[in-house]
Amino acid sequence: MGHLKILINNQQKKKIPTDTIHKKTKQILNALGCDAHEISIVITDDDQIQQLNKTYRKKNKPTNVLAFPMQEGRFSDITPGLLGDVVISCETAQQEADEANIVLLERMSQLLIHGILHLMGFDHETSPKDAQKMEDKSLELLRRIETNKELNVF
Repeated sequence: MGHLKILINNQQKKKIPTDTIHKKTKQILNALGCDAHEISIVITDDDQIQQLNKTYRKKNKPTNVLAFPMQEGRFSDITPGLLGDVVISCETAQQEADEANIVLLERMSQLLIHGILHLMGFDHETSPKDAQKMEDKSLELLRRIETNKELNVF
């Protein structure tokens, strides 16, 4: 596998084992044929993700996951092996897991898949067809990395 960098906010380290996130990310990238690519995963809190959401999406509220693709735009050819960054709010993920009656790590799998697919160019907001394509791929990946076969995409 290429380079994987995982940064976990100190407050979240007790909840999220780095080795589990590493394993899940590696499985997702392998399934997508991107095992030689670089990716960064940042797991943080609502305050930090709200600042990123405000700065980059002009939405002044926390969100569950943000993706910053490096394969798009003017400078995408500078580092062709760099997929980009996925930022996940552990606080929002925990709230959503509680609401869905699933465990935090299952929710983290859903968010990892969602963020990584955005890095790969999938976009659920462009059309219903693209949304279905992303949902289908998300479910396929979820079935590969999670033992809970009742778990669905979001």
